[in-house]
Amino acid sequence: MNLVDAMQIFVRVAELASFTRAAETMSLPKASISTAVRQLETSLGTRLLHRTTRRVELTLDGRAFYDRSRDLLADIDEAQAMFHGGGQALRGRLRVDMPERLAHNYIMPLLPGWLDEHPELEIEVSSTDRRVDPVSEGFDCVLRVGTLADSSLVARLLGNLQIGNYVSPGYIARHGMPETVADLPAHRMVHYVSTLGTRPDGFEYFDGTAYQMVPMRGAVTVNNTNAYEAACIAGLGLVQTPTLVVQPLIDAGKLVEVMRDFRAAPMPVSFVYPHRRNLPHRVQSFMDLVAGALSAHLS
Repeated sequence: MNLVDAMQIFVRVAELASFTRAAETMSLPKASISTAVRQLETSLGTRLLHRTTRRVELTLDGRAFYDRSRDLLADIDEAQAMFHGGGQALRGRLRVDMPERLAHNYIMPLLPGWLDEHPELEIEVSSTDRRVDPVSEGFDCVLRVGTLADSSLVARLLGNLQIGNYVSPGYIARHGMPETVADLPAHRMVHYVSTLGTRPDGFEYFDGTAYQMVPMRGAVTVNNTNAYEAACIAGLGLVQTPTLVVQPLIDAGKLVEVMRDFRAAPMPVSFVYPHRRNLPHRVQSFMDLVAGALSAHLS
């Protein structure tokens, strides 16, 4: 039995948690199912399944191999469908990472309709301020906001996000409204750093020739976008953040834009993904979906 057939059998056993039920659904003898899984474990040099008289469960290695097997089998199905008539069906598992606010406000609302069109597709969405590694952590693609540094990845630039300066109405009531860079020494900033303990950047602005950085005092430093927004809403200081991300807060009257003539540099929005000779259609389709949703908000 070839590797692909063995992987298909293993996946079916794992999903049904039963050799007997897998044999029934695949119209194969139970002995053939057991032999295929045993030979697969031997070739890999690890146990994939815990077997008891009552149930079958994946081992840790089995879980990892199950996830990869599903992806590879979906890629094979996709390749076989390339030259068939009609549209390509999307199937398999898609694992992505993106900023939480973009996921919540713009991407999640698109998924019901997209998944209805592709009922054999599953998607895992990670949303974290931590910069994930698409290769070692197994992500198909990652949506990043900001300058890219890792040249080992393929990048697809979607556009740039406008950055605005925002404070809460409560902050203005207590401290007044900053209008120019000369006003900044009398104001406070909520500082954002990726790692607590590192030095915050300060206030960035364009002086007509180049972007400059002005150190600002601030009592609060955070490493999470939710806390960053919450601190600003609470009146703890000024923040510099993409307008797209906080638009719902602006519409709700919780944040007010200030110093429009002193905005920070626009932030690029890009998809990054590992080098692959042929990008799976499900990944390409998802990136196109997101690019279309964000296009009206990017420059």
